[in-house]
Amino acid sequence: MITKESLPMHPNEEITVPTRVIGLISGTSVDGIDAALVEISGTDLDLKIELLAGETYLYTANLRERILAVCAGAAISMAELAEIDDAIACAFAQAAQNIQIGHQPATLIGSHGQTVYHRPPKGAGGACSTPHFLGYSLQLGRGALIAHLTGITTVSNFRVADIAIGGHGAPLVPRVDAFLLSHPQEGRCIQNLGGIGNVAYIPPRRDDWLSKIRGWDTGPGNSLLDLAVQHLTSGAKTFDENGNWAASGTPCYPLVEKWLQQDYFHLPPPKSTGRELFGVTYLHQCLQDAAPYQLSPADLLATLTELTVASIAHSYCTFLPQMPQQVLLCGGGSRNLYLKQRLQLLLASVPVLTTDEVGLNADFKEAIAFAVLAYWRQQSIPGNLPAATGAPYEVLLGEIHQGL
Repeated sequence: MITKESLPMHPNEEITVPTRVIGLISGTSVDGIDAALVEISGTDLDLKIELLAGETYLYTANLRERILAVCAGAAISMAELAEIDDAIACAFAQAAQNIQIGHQPATLIGSHGQTVYHRPPKGAGGACSTPHFLGYSLQLGRGALIAHLTGITTVSNFRVADIAIGGHGAPLVPRVDAFLLSHPQEGRCIQNLGGIGNVAYIPPRRDDWLSKIRGWDTGPGNSLLDLAVQHLTSGAKTFDENGNWAASGTPCYPLVEKWLQQDYFHLPPPKSTGRELFGVTYLHQCLQDAAPYQLSPADLLATLTELTVASIAHSYCTFLPQMPQQVLLCGGGSRNLYLKQRLQLLLASVPVLTTDEVGLNADFKEAIAFAVLAYWRQQSIPGNLPAATGAPYEVLLGEIHQGL
């Protein structure tokens, strides 16, 4: 069980009865639906969670292909979009039903859905001089249908409230990280490695620590690596297990230095990104850049891995108020041993661990986070962290769809 030791209690704080909540998310890798059945009690400073079950449910090959096509900008009709939206919701509802087998039923679902498009705000902090001043983020898998199919009240569309007031709507997990993974003496970076990487910097839990938390998308996580593996194997493989293939190659450092000049890496936080930048088109540009070097497939994967870890290290050195005492990895990329080893080498004396090693499941941390965000929404507790999303103030996140 994860508890927050040595935390001050709210005045007149009421003891809450544990609530069973299901968290659901499919990330930018589009590899499947992560489902977590969690028992939650407390509010924020006294938040307690217990992971009862966690499982990843794969999309059907056909649905995954359709989602990836939409993410890549394929032209489809509104009818087709509605069909995909419903198909994703049905898959999420089935995951919610399956994760409860053998357990007492849940009373709440927090569904992030499937992101198919994300556009950060433009001109944030200035006058509204562009029609794209507000960001835009689209997650398919509508919560109303999930609630209808499961009979369980479902919270979805978590990003829109933050975006509506000028925030990026991402990353949303840093506030949850703050209450589950902070430490009394140590500053920590919680580095998620999904398709896109994002970080939450959590300073030591003392004084005005909440106001000092920072968070942003660091750039590619697994996205370029997975796309490269699919390209190199003509679709026979979708990822490099444990980073074994990349580990057999040698990084091309001139290429890494060239790629690190990309504008996004030098943009100060708050910032967010997605497949719209680090996707198929970006990979094709990387392949063109790599052609003169005549890299082997293993060398190419090692070089793309080096870009991921170098962009993370650069991000920390450039934008953190100080280096952390620990880095805790989570998400699918935390299982890439080669990536972890390379990041440890670049961060030198800062230990690189996984959240498993401090008691929070690394595979399902993001799903757990959306269970917590749904729980907070039901209790009218804000879920965003303005320092991470760029929003001017805290807001309630998520739209509530009543179950039966």
